[in-house]
Amino acid sequence: MLNFPKTLQDSADFLSLTLAHEWAIPSFEYKVKSNTGVNIQVTVLDTGIILFEPDVNNAAYVGEAKLKHIVLSCGIHGNETAPIELCASLIKQLLLGQIALAHRVLFIIGNPAAINQNKRFVEENLNSLFSNTAKQKQAAVNFERKRAALLESAVLEFYQQSANAEHRYHYDLHTAIRASKHEKFAIYPFLHGQPWQQEQLTFLKLAGVNTVLFANAPTSTFSYFSSHQCHAKSFTIELGKAKPFGENNMADFEAMQKALMALLTNKTLALAQFEQADFNLYEIHQRINKQSANFAFNFPETAANFTCFNPGELIAQDGELRYYAQHKGEAILFPNANVPIGQRALLTVKPYVFS
Repeated sequence: MLNFPKTLQDSADFLSLTLAHEWAIPSFEYKVKSNTGVNIQVTVLDTGIILFEPDVNNAAYVGEAKLKHIVLSCGIHGNETAPIELCASLIKQLLLGQIALAHRVLFIIGNPAAINQNKRFVEENLNSLFSNTAKQKQAAVNFERKRAALLESAVLEFYQQSANAEHRYHYDLHTAIRASKHEKFAIYPFLHGQPWQQEQLTFLKLAGVNTVLFANAPTSTFSYFSSHQCHAKSFTIELGKAKPFGENNMADFEAMQKALMALLTNKTLALAQFEQADFNLYEIHQRINKQSANFAFNFPETAANFTCFNPGELIAQDGELRYYAQHKGEAILFPNANVPIGQRALLTVKPYVFS
């Protein structure tokens, strides 16, 4: 039987260990000492789920009152490789003792089976299965449904160690199917009337993301789950266009990597004062679901995310149904005509107006 702790200690390659055991890994733990003398507790909870915690006796330990509880997730869609490579690099540096960790961090590699197949998902879109317990219990028969339930449990248990919700963070890292007029952008989950936080937007800008979309309703995404169920400061973050492993220019993600490293090590972040002019801010306007096999877009397949339409222009048709742009600056986001009937084929967004 494979000695999982020794394998990980020898290789410091959690991604390879995860992909070699896509269904499950028995939990285990051990300690790592960083090259600055910081002790870190390493706990593998399951395949693709690894927790790092600074020892309370570390010089880097900031104390319970200031301790942050950070979730960094990637690979929720298996063919979105850049975030996987980014997180795998941070995990390896932690395992090798190269990072003086100051806060608790839970890394999640979401869908190992889909990663191995270089597919968005195996049977069902994992990012449409969160905050949906009744549906999962009714038909928890495929890998993605079981995986969603496991990830929810891991995140809930992780945040139970945090008495102060203000110190909970979740950044769910993705790349998009198609090109985008705003290469990097973030989705702020629906907050149910709670105010959004300017400081989080300035952190995103420091990380190279200055386009933010405000959701206007509950969704089934991972970031909405951690925001609504766990009260975390949570975002879905799109870092560019999805590419195969080995084709990502990791220099494109340097700002994000530096910002996350500073967050993990408690380095002072040079956050600028929030200025609306520094951002491209949008809100969701139309959610268009596919109703029939006759669904079609009225724009080229190559159209980029955030392509704008004039009011009155036809965007899509579905049999007798017609969908038109309604607002100045209305733009398309995540168009996918190949989804199953009943699922979302397109969002449209409009410029966010401060009230």
